[in-house]
Parts: sequence; C-alpha cells; structure tokens
Amino acid sequence: MNASTPRTPRPDRAHADALLTAELAELLPPPPVPGPDPERDRELRHTVLRTALAAGGGPAARPARRGFRAGWIAAPLTACAVVAGAVVLAPQDAPPGSPSRISAGQQASPEAVQVLSRAAFAAAAAPAPNVRPDGYVYVRSLVAHAGRDASGGAARLPEAHAREVWLSADGSRPGLLREPGTADSPLGAPLPVYELDHRGATPRRTTVRAEPPSVTNPTHAYVATLPTDPEALLRLIRDQTGRSAGDPDQRAFTAIGTLLAETWAPPKVTAALYEAAARIPGVTVLPSAKDAAGREGVAVARTAHGEQTQWIFDRTTSAFLGERTVVVGATSAGPAGTVLGVSAVLAKAAAGAPGVVPGA
Repeated sequence: MNASTPRTPRPDRAHADALLTAELAELLPPPPVPGPDPERDRELRHTVLRTALAAGGGPAARPARRGFRAGWIAAPLTACAVVAGAVVLAPQDAPPGSPSRISAGQQASPEAVQVLSRAAFAAAAAPAPNVRPDGYVYVRSLVAHAGRDASGGAARLPEAHAREVWLSADGSRPGLLREPGTADSPLGAPLPVYELDHRGATPRRTTVRAEPPSVTNPTHAYVATLPTDPEALLRLIRDQTGRSAGDPDQRAFTAIGTLLAETWAPPKVTAALYEAAARIPGVTVLPSAKDAAGREGVAVARTAHGEQTQWIFDRTTSAFLGERTVVVGATSAGPAGTVLGVSAVLAKAAAGAPGVVPGA
C-alpha cells in the first residue's frame, strides 16, 4: 500500500457492538414494563377519576336531583376516566364488594351493573323490617296478567287490580291473599288429600306435608338468613333453582325478582340480591319502562324464550317499583311488545294478623 494513501480507521469494538445492539433493538419488541400491584392500580384509577370530576372534565356538572343521597350517585359516563383500558367508577359510587368490582365477562352489562349497584347501595341504607317472629309481612301491590280466550287469539292485558297478601313470618301459620271480586284465599295452609291403604278401602283424609323454606318457597325468617355475600347468594339461588328446565341464568333472575317483590328482606340481604343479579350474564338496561301504577323509571331486563322480564327502578331513589314481562318477537301470544304481565309494589309493612291492614 502506498504510504501516501490515507488509511481507513478501524472502528472501535465497543462502538461496533453499540451499533449492532441498536439495530437488534429496532427488530425486537420492547420489553414488558411491570405495572403496579392491583391495590396501587385501583388507587391510581380512583385518583384520576376524582381529578377529572373535580376539574369538570366534560360537560358542566349537573346538580344532584332532590332525593339522591350524596356519595352514591354513579358518575356520568362523560366524566369517567379511562385508565389502563378500563372504565372505573369513583369509590364513593358503590359500596365495597359492589357489582362494579366484578370480573369482566361474569356479569351483566356495565349499564345494568351501575343501576343495580345504585339499588344495592340504597337498599343497604333502608330501614330494617320490624316484623315479629309470630307476626305477618303485609305486601300491597297492583298486578295484571294477560289472558287468552278459548279461540287462542292474542293475549290481552286487563286493567291492573289491587292485590294484598299477608305472609306468616316464620311460615308456621296460614297467610292470606285478597283480591277484589274474589273470596279471600288462604296461603300456606295444609292442603287436604285422601289416601287409599288398599284397593276398595275407604279413603283416608290427610294433609300434604309442607315443603321446607327455600328460595322458591320463602318465609320472612328464611329470607333473613340468606347470605349477604353476593357470590355465595347467587350460588345458593342457582343450586335451589337448578331442578327446573330452561335457562339457568333466567331461573336465577326470575327467583331474585320474586324475592324482591314478594318478600321483605333485611337491608343487607336485599343489597346482596341486587349484587347477585349483577353477576348474571345477559342482564341489560332499558332507558324507560312503566310499572302497573304508571310510574316511569329505568329498568334492568333479561330475555329468555322469547320473553323479556323487566325490573323497574325509581330514577331518584333507586327503589324497586315493579316488574313487566314483554314478548320480544312475534308469537302466538301476540306481536313484539305485547305485555304479558305487569306489577307495582305499593307497600310493605308488618301486620299483627292476616286481614289486618297496617295503619288502617
């Protein structure tokens, strides 16, 4: 090589290694970044949401409606913050263990969870029933059930009529059903049957043994012992309704609806019933629905076998108003939208004896 020819400097080995590392880094995905532990992550989400709400991150905040209890109104969706890919509610919007903490995919729709969470929080703050063990639970309601004539035409819903029931608190005494135009009917009284010891024998009168209390045959005393943990409560309801045919989720939803309408559970049990319902897949929200008394509210609903069962809640207090059952597709009962049944719970109170109206 000619001495006058300039020599190309050899690249330093460390510099070459750095260049190679940079090229490889562009070809490989970035290393995972460890996130905070679950408790810290939840605190961060709540902090971001509270900051967004305080700063008015969205439309101007609306004043709370009269009757709402401050501290449990669910945050408007426009004010919710999205953190780490999840929409969260402010911690004051739901009590500990509320449906907002349920794992995704194992619950109702987010909107239904929110409505049921409000109902659970309101129920937990309600006064406890003051029914004596030897007393009765009185429930006054309006009901209407569609009927079909002998020709098999479409179902027709009559006007709602009053319905009063007196239920023995411990189930040891007969209750009473009272509806206008019909004679009072005993509830829970032993039914007489006749048995034959052998062919040609004289029938022997006896009574059917009463079934023990259960979710499908509740007494006030039994309902008071139901689990207040929503997961445990839902497991119990599924177990006790599992013998029937059909959609198991719908059976559980229907059983919970009956307990809400026809019993007077302690506040924590009622709250757990709402939280259990929020763990049932397929439960959605209807923006508006009316009960048998014409009271309008927001509803959660579930559809099965061509019928939709709706629970209607007061928009202000989140109190349970009543139920509706509606046809969702054209059937022999009528076109979509045909109402098969509707109810409105008007009063629940303690009574000293069947037939005695509390406060009358």
